[in-house]
Amino acid sequence: MSRIVVIGSGFGGLRAAVRLAARGHQVELFEKRDKLGGRAYVYDIDGFRFDGGPTVITAPWIFDDIWRAAGRRRQDYFQLVPCDPFYRIFDESHRPFDVSADHDAMLRQIEQRSPADVEGYNSFLANSKEIFSAGMALIDQPFLQLSDMIGVVPDLIRLQSYRSVYGYVSKFFQDDFLRCCFSFQPLLIGGNPLTAASIYVLIHYLEREWGIHYAVGGTGAIIKAFGRLLQELGVRVHLNAEVDRILIEQRRAHGVRLKDGTVHRADGVVSNADAAWTYLNLIPAHQRPRNSDRRIKSKSYSMSLFVIYFGTKRQYRDAGLAHHNIMMHPDYTGLLREIFRNKDLPKEFSLYLHMPTLTDPSLAPAGGEAFYVLSPVPHLGADIDWERQSQSYRDAIMDFLEQNYLPDLQANIVAEHRIDPRHFAGTLNSYLGSAFSIQPTLTQSAWFRPHNRSEDVENLYFVGAGTHPGAGVPGVISSAKIVDSLIGDPVTEGTPSPSTRLVSTHTAPSAPVETPPAGG
Repeated sequence: MSRIVVIGSGFGGLRAAVRLAARGHQVELFEKRDKLGGRAYVYDIDGFRFDGGPTVITAPWIFDDIWRAAGRRRQDYFQLVPCDPFYRIFDESHRPFDVSADHDAMLRQIEQRSPADVEGYNSFLANSKEIFSAGMALIDQPFLQLSDMIGVVPDLIRLQSYRSVYGYVSKFFQDDFLRCCFSFQPLLIGGNPLTAASIYVLIHYLEREWGIHYAVGGTGAIIKAFGRLLQELGVRVHLNAEVDRILIEQRRAHGVRLKDGTVHRADGVVSNADAAWTYLNLIPAHQRPRNSDRRIKSKSYSMSLFVIYFGTKRQYRDAGLAHHNIMMHPDYTGLLREIFRNKDLPKEFSLYLHMPTLTDPSLAPAGGEAFYVLSPVPHLGADIDWERQSQSYRDAIMDFLEQNYLPDLQANIVAEHRIDPRHFAGTLNSYLGSAFSIQPTLTQSAWFRPHNRSEDVENLYFVGAGTHPGAGVPGVISSAKIVDSLIGDPVTEGTPSPSTRLVSTHTAPSAPVETPPAGG
């Protein structure tokens, strides 16, 4: 039986641990924080429950596949319910536009805003279907050789992937607001719609075809279900266990050393920590000639996020809000340039407002409401003093919500927590505090991203937002599917190992370690 260490318990690490354990590997998972989840950490504050990160669940079948591979049914662990509409998007006059799977309703709304764009939407949908079909065929395959990339270049050219998402969408829509509504999706995976490759318009078709879902109890219910499944599969989960170094001998990973000095031997290591951070902090520079400091730091990284989690003692069911809300800035392209190119903290903003208690009142005490509001902001490469700016930026956002959507908001807040780029850098170990790692531009996609299998260190694999295929729950889980296929079944002694699979090091097993219950 091969022993595998998984670093980090985001969706990528959890999926990798489940599948590898189901194959028969002996898996140990190490999580820095006191609970599983990574970016999907859950905050319980004064009777309110807030999902720390992902709230938009697309491609629900990926979870069914995970549980099926473990010989179980996902429905026995957590429930998914559809959100309708997918998003409610507000323009500068607070007029809503509902994005949903109802084609006729979409056409009616478009006709009311811009009759000339009705036919453009039909053409856009047909084209996004073709892009979806081509793009989804790529996300489950590893790009380890340049030849892998060369093979898909004709499709990328045919689909005009050299265009930006915003530029591509603008071909089909004349109305500026509609251009925003159908091009913002790259922001969900850390991309700038003005530079993200147009292949990412597949996100719209993915949502349109399979919907957006909510896990009853919040995204944390999925993490809790993973914790239960790991326990059933015999995975040893170590919480409050921060990895300090990946141990390498003769260019081969053979375990990890924790901050407390404890060594855990293994035949292979899967890192769900940020790929850039892993290379820069867990592997000495002389052991990674291909992924040098210079190469890692030369990449373009995603924006960060400023997020406020807040609970109110009154409800806002008459505020005209949906489960997922987006408040668009009137100068959409200018705002994007301010954040991504100029790296300035915008004085105004576009916001995502999550209101899950419309779907699931259990997340708040009786008569209350749970929210989180998110604003994209530059990463720590910008000259912004968050120690000084955090409070004033928070106040500006809450004033905006109070004046435009949630009357008397601040007088009714009874629970609050916030995070900024320092959290992503210091707590989540993300290089530059970027929320989604490397930006999804054409020259930073597929083979151009850090590979799922390290070129520098044998038996070291990467899952998560910083490797192929990229950020977002479907992308992160697909990265774990790729790594699962690369490692394959356990290697028995005397059996030659295929070059793409785990090379057994036959090291002595580590000493038992006390493991807190999964889930914290």
